[in-house]
Amino acid sequence: MSPRDEIPNLRGLDGEGSVQVQQDPEARIEGAKVFSVYGKGGIGKSTTSSNLSAAFSIMGKRVLQIGCDPKHDSTFTLTGRLVPTVIDILKEVDFHAEELRAEDFVFDGYNGVKCVEAGGPPAGTGCGGYVVGQTVKLLKQHHLLEDTDVVIFDVLGDVVCGGFAAPLQHADRALIVTANDFDSIYAMNRIIAAVQAKSANYKVRLAGCVANRSRETDEVDRYCRTVGFNRLAHMPDLDAIRRSRLKKKTIFEMDDAEDVVQVRKEYVRLAETLWNGTEGTSPAPLPDREIFELLGFD
Repeated sequence: MSPRDEIPNLRGLDGEGSVQVQQDPEARIEGAKVFSVYGKGGIGKSTTSSNLSAAFSIMGKRVLQIGCDPKHDSTFTLTGRLVPTVIDILKEVDFHAEELRAEDFVFDGYNGVKCVEAGGPPAGTGCGGYVVGQTVKLLKQHHLLEDTDVVIFDVLGDVVCGGFAAPLQHADRALIVTANDFDSIYAMNRIIAAVQAKSANYKVRLAGCVANRSRETDEVDRYCRTVGFNRLAHMPDLDAIRRSRLKKKTIFEMDDAEDVVQVRKEYVRLAETLWNGTEGTSPAPLPDREIFELLGFD
């Protein structure tokens, strides 16, 4: 008998060609609206997630933001500091999760936003998806999701990592942060393909994209028209956003300059759009050569 005869056929259980199993029904997040935020590294996912969390809180929603990157820098503009991660706290109790209290790993942020940093193993030493799963499990054990209206997963940029895929098991809608340049849109195209594969068996659907740190949106809009995707918001390349990160604050805590007020309104408008519900989209991602030819100048 060939060794391959003992390999189970898992194709199709969790997206075409995937070998991950389907979600345990007991791990589902019930009651809250759940959003996962994606984009290439350095595009501004954490800035977008934190300001979006702040916008939801201003609308009166009870918000929980979960950072899913080992860098654990998702929530520092909400809390004003780098908070310890779930994986760090678990190490302190030798992974006896029953010894943890909610206040050990959930921290208060701007305007009542609850903040959690899942953390993760050092690069090349483990799977970030396991940590995300343990974080959700802890939150459910402490009944912290029962009094929550909105959950935002701020997800790392690597599309082949379990830490990328795990939040898709919980999300209702996936939001992609991009910019009006080739590299960001190229990455968005690949993220769309990855999310589409997961949506075969999970409830997650693509909501649309945010053009971030961009003066114009012509390339983003051209791509969206071609594949059947939606741009939901446009955040300009505003220096006040950069300075807010340096001050460890959200844009809602910066001085009331005219351009800052406009960006705040755009974040609130985006939050209202997501809260009111977006039609799940099914864009058709382009082959690499086609997107290469689509973007840029003639």
